[in-house]
Amino acid sequence: MNGERSISVIGAGIVGVCCALHLQREGFKVRLIERGETGKGASFGNAGNFGIASCVPFAMPGILKKLPRMLLDADSPLKLRWSHVPRALPWFMSVLAASRNVEHIAAARNSLLSRLHEGYRPLLQGAGAGKWVSDSGLLLTWESEAAWQGAAYGMELRRRHGIEMEVLDGDEARRREPALAASVHKAVSIPAVSHALSPLGLTETLAEDFVKRGGEIVRAEVRGFEMGPSGPTTILTGGAPLDIERVVIAAGVWSRKLAAHLGTSVPLEAERGYHVMFANPGVALKHPILSADRSIAVTPMAEGIRASGVAEFAAPDAPANMANARLVERLARQLVPGLTGPIASEWMGPRPSHPDSKPVIGRSPRHANVFFAFGHDHIGLALAGITGQLVSELAAGKAPSVDLTPFRADRF
Repeated sequence: MNGERSISVIGAGIVGVCCALHLQREGFKVRLIERGETGKGASFGNAGNFGIASCVPFAMPGILKKLPRMLLDADSPLKLRWSHVPRALPWFMSVLAASRNVEHIAAARNSLLSRLHEGYRPLLQGAGAGKWVSDSGLLLTWESEAAWQGAAYGMELRRRHGIEMEVLDGDEARRREPALAASVHKAVSIPAVSHALSPLGLTETLAEDFVKRGGEIVRAEVRGFEMGPSGPTTILTGGAPLDIERVVIAAGVWSRKLAAHLGTSVPLEAERGYHVMFANPGVALKHPILSADRSIAVTPMAEGIRASGVAEFAAPDAPANMANARLVERLARQLVPGLTGPIASEWMGPRPSHPDSKPVIGRSPRHANVFFAFGHDHIGLALAGITGQLVSELAAGKAPSVDLTPFRADRF
C-alpha cells in the first residue's frame, strides 16, 4: 500500500465502507481493514432510518430532571450497568453541559443531515444499491397530550432547519397507518425520510462495489501503530504489520482506543442498542414508525419487521442483557398490536456516542496523515455517505464542503 495516493480505512461498517468508496473516487488506492465481518457491527442492527430530521440531540433542556427517573425505571429506554458508572459518569456530566448548547448542536447536525443524499447518491448509483432503500417517509407518534406538548421544542428545531412535517391527530394517523394502536394521540408525518430495507444488505452491496473497483479488504484486528516522525507508518495487527501512508479511523466505538494510541482523547461511549426481528409479523406496515413515548422504532424491512431501541451504557464487549430486547418486543407489540408473530432473532450492538451528539470528523489534531470518522450515535446510517465525502475531500487536499469546526476531535 505504500505510495503517494494510498490510504487505509480501519472499520468496515457503513461509515468505513462509504469512506472507502469516496476515497476511491478521489483516486486513492484504498485498503479496508476489519476484524470481523463487513457491516456486522452497529451497522447491521440499526433501525434503518435515514434520519434527515434527526437534528435534535440527546441532551435537551430539562434532561437533569429526567435522568434519575429514567435510570431507575425498569421500562425506561435508558440503561446503565452499575459496574460501568465510574467510567460513564464523566460522560453524563458532559451531557448535562451539552444540554445548554442545543441550538448550536442542532445546527451542526443539520449541516450534515441536509447533505445526506448528496453523500449517498453517487455511491448508491455506482453500486446499484438503490434496491435497498425505500422512500416511504416516517411517522413520529405520541400517546398523550403531555408527551406531545413536551415535544414542542424539538418540533420547532426541526421546522427551523427546514424539515417538512404534517401534524396528524390519532384518527388520521391510523388512516395513514392502520396498524397503529388506538392509544396514539398525535403523529407527525415526515415524507422526506427514507429507510433501508436491509442495513446489512446495503453495506454488503456497497462493500462489494468497493472490491470491484479495485479495493482490498483485509481481515485483521488492529492493535496499535508504529510511529514515524510525521505520524503512523505501520498498523500493528495480530498478524503481519501493514505499512501505511494515510489512515482513516472509522471503527465505531473501538475508535476511542485507536485515537488514544495516536495521542487524541475523546469521550466516546458505547450506547448499546437492541433489536428484535418479526420474520412473520402478522401485520404489514406502510411506514417506519418512531414512538416518542416509548423510544422505539418499528421498521418494515426485507426480512420482516424490526423493532429497535434502548440505550444501554456498558463496556462495548460486555455480555448482552437480552431482557432489554424483550422490553423492546413488548413495547413494539403495544404500539402495533397486530405484531402477533414470534420473534425470529434478537440482537445487541454498541452505538458510538459522544455526549454532545456530534461525530468526530476531520484530520487528527496531532498527525496530518490521520483522519477521524466516528461517533455518529443514532445517525451513523444517515451520515455515512456525507462523512465519506468529507473525509475524501480532506485527504485529497480539497476544502471540505461542510464546515468541520463543530466536529473537531479536540473540541472536548
